[in-house]
Amino acid sequence: MALRSLATIKTLSQGLNSTRLAQYRALQTFSLPDLPYDYGVLEPIISGEIMQLHHQKHHQTYITNYNKALEQLHEAIQKGDSSTVVKLQSAIKFNGGGHINHSIFWKNLAPIWEGGGEPPKGSLGWAIDRNFGSLGSLIHNINAEGAALQGSGWVWLGVDKELKKLVIQSTANQVACIRFL
Repeated sequence: MALRSLATIKTLSQGLNSTRLAQYRALQTFSLPDLPYDYGVLEPIISGEIMQLHHQKHHQTYITNYNKALEQLHEAIQKGDSSTVVKLQSAIKFNGGGHINHSIFWKNLAPIWEGGGEPPKGSLGWAIDRNFGSLGSLIHNINAEGAALQGSGWVWLGVDKELKKLVIQSTANQVACIRFL
């Protein structure tokens, strides 16, 4: 049985170089999304300078490196270089995750006149009270989850679609939080 799962380099190369795969595998690149607000609208909580630096430099770096890794992946697939395909997975996961996570992050910030900085009201406020007891308890749980992360990472509040309730989810480094997408 073990022999049936093994494939030769020639077999892998032929599979990766197939015309059919090349027809469906076009190189796609990603770009920095525009923010739906100006950099300075979150002041004094977050400075416009920090927002601009975080968006234009930090997030852009993830996108640049993601596109570079995808280009290298595309070339490796065309050459049938399965070893390079495997090696690129961590760079794709890290930089792609950084891009996805930051894209979600920007959408969750809002200026005061759009409800930013205010306690959640309506259905979100009720869901927080129902699932965590209070906003203070939610904040405590999120802070505890963040403190437990070693190195860097993210702490997310999202809806578990199966349980139909709010849950806290942490991800290490730049692992994309696809659970809530």
